[in-house]
Amino acid sequence: MTVLILALIAGAVVGLTLGALGGGGSVLAVPALIYLLGFTPAAATTASLIIVTATSLTALYAHARAGHVRWKAGAAFAAAGILPAAAAGAAATHMPQTVLTVAFAAIAALSAIKMLRPAATARPKDGGVRPGKAAGAGAGLGTLTGLLGVGGGFLAVPALVTVLAFEMEAAVGTSLLVITVNSLASLATRSGAAASLDWALIGPFIGTAILGAWDGKRIAAKVSATHLQRIFAMVLLAVAAFMLADAVT
Repeated sequence: MTVLILALIAGAVVGLTLGALGGGGSVLAVPALIYLLGFTPAAATTASLIIVTATSLTALYAHARAGHVRWKAGAAFAAAGILPAAAAGAAATHMPQTVLTVAFAAIAALSAIKMLRPAATARPKDGGVRPGKAAGAGAGLGTLTGLLGVGGGFLAVPALVTVLAFEMEAAVGTSLLVITVNSLASLATRSGAAASLDWALIGPFIGTAILGAWDGKRIAAKVSATHLQRIFAMVLLAVAAFMLADAVT
């Protein structure tokens, strides 16, 4: 019963984060699955992809209703990451658990630092869109999603702002489309691993995450995005430090 309650609480937090910031949910989902629910790193990355896919679809619907999703540009950006996500997902099943944990902690720390430096996400002065750079960013994001089981929204949002010159609301909404596509591509290579997961915990986790995503969207409309990002970044740094310490000891 205690583990079930933890799954419900963790799911709510992940959903709130994803709905409010357009990403970051999976960066919390993976450590929650490992340290609160007892999943192995490999199982946690697969479960995280399932959770984030379901939650992202819910949040995507909410943002689409508000007109914050640019479907054509988002689909092109996501398409560049489909094959890398699938290939990385297959490779991740053969990687040592410690390597996955250290890599995840490093990515979490880097994303937190990036969030604490909002000036780095400013638009290009010329406002131009570079197709090659956009494709490269999309492919890199897909690789990250497949390898570490993260949706990549915490990197997709700044990428859409800097590479495609999106305003923040459109970047947050469109990032959810990118997250969903990349997560599904990676899951396609992990069907066997998904079948062996503990669905008695994943189901409630997904349920509260979906409900949290709706509330997160409402929070985003009332609270400064910069303030939310800074709070999340500090939490993320603490999580990254804990995971890194655990991996090397």
